[in-house]
Amino acid sequence: MNIALLLDLAADTFGDRVALRSHDGDVTFEQLRDAARTIGTQLREAGATTLAYADASSCAVPAALFGAAWAGAAYAPLNFRLPAESLRAQIERLGTPFVVASERLCGDLGETVGAQEANAWFAAVRSADPVADGDYEPEPDQPAVILFTSGTSGTPKAAILTHDNLLAYVMETIEFASADDDEANLLAAPPFHIAGVASVMTSLYSGRSIIPLASFSAESWLDHARSHAATHAFLVPTMLARIVQVMDADPSLRVPSLRALSYGGARMGAPILERALELFDDVAFVNAYGLTETSSTISVLGPDDHRAAFTSDDPLVRRRLESAGRPVPGIEVEIVDDQGEPVAQGTSGLIRLRGAQVSGHYLDTPSSVSESGWLLTGDVGFLDDDGYLFVEGRADDVIIKGGENLSPSEIEDALLRHPLVIAVTVVGIPDPDWGESVGAAVVIDDAAGERIEHDVRDELTDWVRGRLGSLKTPSRIDVLDELPTTATGKVLRREIRDRMAGDVSSGAR
Repeated sequence: MNIALLLDLAADTFGDRVALRSHDGDVTFEQLRDAARTIGTQLREAGATTLAYADASSCAVPAALFGAAWAGAAYAPLNFRLPAESLRAQIERLGTPFVVASERLCGDLGETVGAQEANAWFAAVRSADPVADGDYEPEPDQPAVILFTSGTSGTPKAAILTHDNLLAYVMETIEFASADDDEANLLAAPPFHIAGVASVMTSLYSGRSIIPLASFSAESWLDHARSHAATHAFLVPTMLARIVQVMDADPSLRVPSLRALSYGGARMGAPILERALELFDDVAFVNAYGLTETSSTISVLGPDDHRAAFTSDDPLVRRRLESAGRPVPGIEVEIVDDQGEPVAQGTSGLIRLRGAQVSGHYLDTPSSVSESGWLLTGDVGFLDDDGYLFVEGRADDVIIKGGENLSPSEIEDALLRHPLVIAVTVVGIPDPDWGESVGAAVVIDDAAGERIEHDVRDELTDWVRGRLGSLKTPSRIDVLDELPTTATGKVLRREIRDRMAGDVSSGAR
């Protein structure tokens, strides 16, 4: 099958329903299919093997995704915030690409790339006469989506997701036409994030409208959610943390229409999640854990689990708020040691998984999948006795101090419970005596910062020592204006670690 089937089914079933909500005008499912067919024809006539899209989220994104599928080409959304030189290098790896980009990038990329300006291109697509013959070819094992990883050094990998991978995820986790006709998903994830791709497919398959958000700020997100009556949304943890901060300052900024809020893409600090559950007290929360290579979500902590854990006095139930829930249908999860042997229930180890939605294949790079179909995620975690998956962090983020393995997440949560701290990242830094010691980068509440008349680092050090003991207490705490993040909202731990390590080697603090 081909992922174009998802839009075809939606247009046949509820063609007059609004698929895309925008200040520039709504687009129905039938109109979206017409646009995708037109784009498919363009790509075929151009002999393109890929549609490379380098612009912010807009109504053009779903049309580009399904238009590429109609033509049997791959859709490759690119990080439009990268320098033109980096984007040009990625485009050169995409075979024979048809390039669509922002107005700025069209100029920066140069005539040799021949990029179409996104807004003008989509306007022309929408005004074109519908294509009479709009058949698409079944391409089950062919690339449907190519996503470049957000690595901070070296050449990024280009993950390949086939039609089979993506359809396995959608059809195993979403019920077709299950959304009410008033439901709308506020899409804040950028197009080049797997959550941005998956949200488009699952929303359309369920019959839920999409509200594209071009750029995120807590204020713009809250404004769009209210003005477009958003009922559903997905956020990465840094986004939710900023929304919580703004709503704490002004509790009137509620979103009455909001019914469900999903989050994922990185670890969510427990104190932030607890506050969000208080502020959105009538909203269904979902924690979705997955990878680019797994076509999005592989495990889910659902709404009932969130509320049961949040209100429970049982520590074992309460800690489920820190879990990624249970695997979705069609996914197997195992915890193994360094030799690939399964470990006992409740024991930490390397997380591996397999299933039809798992790819692990890349452009010009060997596959990461074993002969038996297992993919190592690169994360460390454990499964409890009830099958809940706890993700403790990246394997290379574990701090080894004096032979003891320390989880950054536990120390981060302790710091986040201090009333002055609104964001934190904990890393391991070189130590001549311990091998590694604990370093923390924190962001202090702006309002509180004006009241601080002492060295907050000493206060935070005492705070952690009193809760976790001296072994887990940071030996160094840096106060930053903000944490460095990738374009998808993940904290750049390596940047913080490298800076602290460099200071250690130079004798600076």
